[in-house]
Amino acid sequence: MPTIRLTDLPAWRALEARRRTLPPRGWLRGQFTADPGRAERFTAEAAGLFFDFSKQRIDDGILRDLLDLAEQVRLRDRIEAMLRGERINATEQRPVLHVALRAAKGDAYAVDGVDVVAEVHEVLGRMARFAEAIRAGTWLGHGGRPIRTVVNIGIGGSDLGPVMAFEALRHYATPAVGFRFVSNVDGTDFAEAVAGLDPAETLFVVSSKTFTTQETMANATTARDWLLAGCGGDAAAVARHFVAVSTNAAEVARFGIDTANMFGFWDWVGGRYSMDSAIGLSTMIAIGPEHFAALLAGFREMDLHFRDAPFDRNLPVLHGLLVVWNASICLAPTMAVLPYDQYLKRFPAYLQQLSMESNGKRVCLDGTLVDHPTGPVVWGEPGTNGQHSFYQLIHQGTQRIPCDFLGAIHPLHALGRHQSMLLANMLAQAEALAFGKTAEEVSAEGTAARLVPHREFPGDIPSSTILYDRLTPATLGALVAFYEHSVFTQGAVWGINSFDQWGVELGKVLAGRILPELDSPSPPALDHDASTNALIRRIRSARNLP
Repeated sequence: MPTIRLTDLPAWRALEARRRTLPPRGWLRGQFTADPGRAERFTAEAAGLFFDFSKQRIDDGILRDLLDLAEQVRLRDRIEAMLRGERINATEQRPVLHVALRAAKGDAYAVDGVDVVAEVHEVLGRMARFAEAIRAGTWLGHGGRPIRTVVNIGIGGSDLGPVMAFEALRHYATPAVGFRFVSNVDGTDFAEAVAGLDPAETLFVVSSKTFTTQETMANATTARDWLLAGCGGDAAAVARHFVAVSTNAAEVARFGIDTANMFGFWDWVGGRYSMDSAIGLSTMIAIGPEHFAALLAGFREMDLHFRDAPFDRNLPVLHGLLVVWNASICLAPTMAVLPYDQYLKRFPAYLQQLSMESNGKRVCLDGTLVDHPTGPVVWGEPGTNGQHSFYQLIHQGTQRIPCDFLGAIHPLHALGRHQSMLLANMLAQAEALAFGKTAEEVSAEGTAARLVPHREFPGDIPSSTILYDRLTPATLGALVAFYEHSVFTQGAVWGINSFDQWGVELGKVLAGRILPELDSPSPPALDHDASTNALIRRIRSARNLP
């Protein structure tokens, strides 16, 4: 019997039919006018997050069809399979169990019949003891001085998570230790990160599961050279100034790091889902074990909500279904994430990897090509800065761009009316996007006829608003888990594998071929396309290589 295609499901066909009946503009105005209870009905709340999706281009019928679609793709079965530790990452034959990273003692998550929660808490305990030693100044460098700066070296999830978390929770960070991050193999990134630092007071956290990641190990090797140059060349200094987040003890030891200072994680943790694992070591050093525990508790509260809540009240499920509606049915190719919270300035970049590496897929789980759009392009910047750059395109451009607005009710820094101004702008943007401004309204203001088209706003730009009381570690955990489970929901509906990332491999393989061709002292035999060959020759010529 042939596999049933997503686009053949009754709910999918019903959604496509409903989309064809939506007018290009003015629809949201009409919905709010006709339905006074809409603003209350299209909301949900859990784990400290209030989710208002009433400004999405949906009505009760569309929402009902989306929920039917979740049932028809057996979303509940997919959730339960993940939580049971089944190998739902089918192309790599791995479980997907990042929820175990924030499990409480006594929770049960198993891989191949082995409970992993005890292992998780053993690593967390070791992380906590190490973090406290750095924070208290009792961990001494090779010269007998305490650590004053931690430099995290990683890439992808080993960088984006720690950077985002540090910036988001900077308010809670210890002033006794500074934090810097290196990810790009561009030497400028490393040079700027160590500028002004004293090697005798610097600790490097090298994060690489295999300890072979090309960019990370290039930066780690340069860091080791920098340290030894500043410590008189004594190789014993490496063990006091480097720790590893890895599972490859042999490579860690070969590098010179004491494996007693290696913090492991597991192959059932994907890089983009790892910020709450040992990859978060720099985060724990910054905010302390107690706040890190609160971060994990926020994750766990959203995990339990995702597991237990009915779909019509389930925040991640509702958000994920709305992304499917906008991206696949309404054909919106991008979505903007707009945090009106300066501490979340790196959150859109973090979500880019979480969403686009997970759901940027063109084949179904069975290997057949999808016949519908999958993951949208995710982008964004904090408000209000974005209002003075790209919001023009969202308001009056030719594409409909769904938006997520994120904001705290109470600030962490109470400075006059700043927070009220910030929230006023956030609410105003969502209102303006939804309802726009008609030509009649523009004309009624006395605008010259020739300017009316320029000052008209089409509206009907869908958005959701996520409110939280204030940005605490627990809030951040809940927020990240909210988006993690939304991404899961999207992938489950689309029938794709959200947990592999083969798309990053081809470029790595080709880079491995090109690297020696750029540096070879003798003319290399080039076997690329004509353009790549010509570029390699031009670079070599500029470097005075034959």
